[in-house]
Formats: sequence, structure tokens, C-alpha cells
Amino acid sequence: MEKKKGLSLQTILTIAGIALIYVLAFLLDRIPGVPIMLTTVLRKGAIYSLVAVSMNLLNGFTGLFSLGQAGFMLVGAYAFAAINISSGIRSTVYQYYDPLLKFSLTETLQNALGNTAGTVLGVFVSLLLAGLLAAGLAYLIGLPVLKLKSDYLAIATLGFAEIIRALVQLEAFAPVTNGSQLLRGFPYFSDTFMPFVIVGICIAVVVLLINSTYGRAFKAIRDDEIAAEAMGINLAHHKRMAFIISSFFAGISGALLAMYQTTVQANTFKSAMTYEILLIVVIGGIGSITGSILGSFLYVACSEWWLRFLDNPTMIGTFKVPLLGHGFRMVVFSVVIMVIVLFYRQGLMGTKEFSWDAIFAFFGKIGRFFKNLFTGQKAVKGGAANE
Repeated sequence: MEKKKGLSLQTILTIAGIALIYVLAFLLDRIPGVPIMLTTVLRKGAIYSLVAVSMNLLNGFTGLFSLGQAGFMLVGAYAFAAINISSGIRSTVYQYYDPLLKFSLTETLQNALGNTAGTVLGVFVSLLLAGLLAAGLAYLIGLPVLKLKSDYLAIATLGFAEIIRALVQLEAFAPVTNGSQLLRGFPYFSDTFMPFVIVGICIAVVVLLINSTYGRAFKAIRDDEIAAEAMGINLAHHKRMAFIISSFFAGISGALLAMYQTTVQANTFKSAMTYEILLIVVIGGIGSITGSILGSFLYVACSEWWLRFLDNPTMIGTFKVPLLGHGFRMVVFSVVIMVIVLFYRQGLMGTKEFSWDAIFAFFGKIGRFFKNLFTGQKAVKGGAANE
């Protein structure tokens, strides 16, 4: 009889690590004295990690250079907000227009199922609808755009993103989008646990996709389109699939960003947001899910928290520290990014993913170093030691 194989040590550690992260996220908002900037970094970092992973699915794993993420985030944000504005303040929000949508999906489900169940189901259904609307738009855009390659594809998708941003501000769409005015009065989250759960589920789906036969087809297209086509891979079908799936998760991340900010306005989703996401992908490593997640939290932490003191004029006695003042934070932040790009040409993770074996090997090297240091031995090439 064959022995049944149990869970490996790496699998157990991974499950335990993920469980610990979610336990800490759940307890974080219930512990008094937690810095507000820490919760800000965690919530915004989680949202950015999802959209960075969605961009990496295109740029890193399929080889499609797209710059339209901000546009699909905008679609998801507006879709989520428009179908969930509370009926009590709808007339106040649409003070210059007659709203086309006369209902709130979340309120409708609350009346049918109760407040808690209705809110949870309403939010999840709204997130799915936001993602599906972004995916549907991506399908239409992808029909002409995905025939382009490289920089031409990037320029075309960036142009479509700007067109979408301009369209939602037109008077013709104002009964839904409220024109250039804010949308508010929809459900939002006030804790860290909820965005972590939603983002975790979405990233898990992307990881499963990448490790499936479709993911291997994406990588084959990235490495060599001619060879992939010769092996029977339908290039147009798989490129369109990657583009639609990436846009679906970008739409969900846009809806999450709307819930985080509690308001929606088109000017939030400028092309600069796409560049931020691209920068996160490059810093983390093109072709690395772990790198996108790590890069998102580091980017948000540096830009929103760790370097914030550089914007404040500082006095030491009667001496005023030079340069410190409004805007200097971004100067230092740009220098930090340049250093990372120069010394880590493939990003922090390159194309690698998180691995317990690599962590064990790293700490093993440190342990051997200190052992040799205190015992007076010097390691030589090949692992031998000179006595």
C-alpha cells in the first residue's frame, strides 16, 4: 500500500503565514493606539497590490505593454458608486441632474435580507458588476487595439483610458456619472480586514490562472509569439483573454479605491495613476506576483508615510535645516526609486516568487557567517574552511 503524503513543511508555513496576516488585519482596527498612517498604508497598499498584479498579468506574464489600467479602474469605481448611492441623499448628490438610476442595490438587498447580510452581499455583487463592466469595455477596446504591439499598444490603451475619463464628464452621461461633480453616499469600508479579504481572493485567482494551462500559454506568448503559434496557441484568443481578465480585476480595484476614498471623481484616475502602477510593477519585478505585492506596500509606505517628514520645515535651535519643505519628499522619493532601478535592474524580486527555501537558505548563510566569525574560521570557495 502506498503511503499517503501529508502537507509539506512549506505548505504548512504558507498557510500559517497567511492566517497570521489576516488575524493581524482583523485585530489591527480593534487595538487602541495604532497609528492612522499604518492603517492607511495597509488599506491603500492592498488595493494597489491588486491593480499591480492585474497589470503584471499583462505586462509581465503575457508580454502586452498596456497603459490603460487607470481607465478600467475609473469604470469600476463609477459603476460601483452609481448603483449604490443611498436613496436618502441621491437628490443632493445629483443636484444639477436628474439621476437615471433610481435605486441602490445595497439598500434593496438590505431590505430583503437584513442590514448585515444585505450589505455584505450587496458589496460583493457590486464589485463583481464593476469588474464585469470593465471587462466588457476591455473586450470592445481589445478588438482593434490588441492587433498592435509594443509601444503602439501602450499608446493606444493610454489614449483609450483618457477618452474614458473625458466621456464620464460629458453632460450626456451626467445622469449616471454626475459629470465633473463628486459621487458619494455609497458603502465604504472603515477597517483593514475587508480589503485584505477581497484582494486576497482576487490575487489567489490570478495565481491559479498563471499556474494553469492558460497561464503557461500566456508565458509562451510572452517568450516567443511565433513559437507559441507554431505549438497551436491561438494568439488573438489568449491575448484578448489576458486583457479582459486584467481589466476585470482593475475594475474591482477601482471599486475598492472608491470605497477607500468614500468619493469618486474622474480627476482621480489620470494617466499619472497608471504610471504609478507601472512603477510599482517595475520596482517589484516584472513577472513576479510577490514583487507586485511587496512593491505596492513599499511604494505607498514611502510616498504616504515614511518620507512625509521631509515636507515639514525643521528647526534645530535657531538653525533651519535646508531643503526640507513642501515638495522635497517627492524629490527624495524619486532618488530612492532611481537607486532601486539602478541596483536592481529586474526589480526587487525579478521573476522569482516568495519561497521558504530561499528564506531558509538566507538565514543559513547568515548563521554560517557568524559561526565562522566566532570560531575564527574563514570560508573559502567550494565550502571548505582553512584552519
